[in-house]
Amino acid sequence: MKRFISPLAVLALTLSACATPETRLRTGLNNAGLSKAMSGCMAERMVDRLSLLQLRRLSSLGSLKDREITDLTLDQFLRKVRALKDPEILGVTTSSAAVCALR
Repeated sequence: MKRFISPLAVLALTLSACATPETRLRTGLNNAGLSKAMSGCMAERMVDRLSLLQLRRLSSLGSLKDREITDLTLDQFLRKVRALKDPEILGVTTSSAAVCALR
């Protein structure tokens, strides 16, 4: 028996798959201590510039949040990113933070 997948279902799955990395990154940045506005702006810019593996590594920084620090400064966050030892992640993160800070 052949199964038929609706084109609408395929479109919905495709669109949801595209949104997932950005949503995960935004949540990870916010959980790391960045403001919601900064997290959203940075995630939007970074999702197209980094690989899925790099995005996962970045979003995992949220689990490293210092519970005593409620809001992370950009300098503190960039120190965490630098510790990942990936120059491309650091470059994209730094440029995104600069552009988003000026908005």
